[in-house]
Amino acid sequence: MGTNIMIIANYIYDIYYWLILINIFGSWFPQFQTSKVGLLIGRIVNPYLSVFRKFIPPLGMIDFSPIIAILAYSFIGRFALEGLRQLLIMTGAF
Repeated sequence: MGTNIMIIANYIYDIYYWLILINIFGSWFPQFQTSKVGLLIGRIVNPYLSVFRKFIPPLGMIDFSPIIAILAYSFIGRFALEGLRQLLIMTGAF
């Protein structure tokens, strides 16, 4: 049971990570941003990215906030997954 929970949590983490990357690289192509897929990914990812855009202004035409957002997501996500794993071990589900 606990193994299945960890597998699902890892999949969700990985999928969102890739959606962030797709959104970042898709921002280089205006056609992607206005496509149905681009709009859907933007709707999913932009609330997370907007937190970082509030604090990190773009320097000229370069927006560094997605890089910081990816780094924070990697750190916090791995920390949360490890916490979940430890919780499952403590409850005996893993």
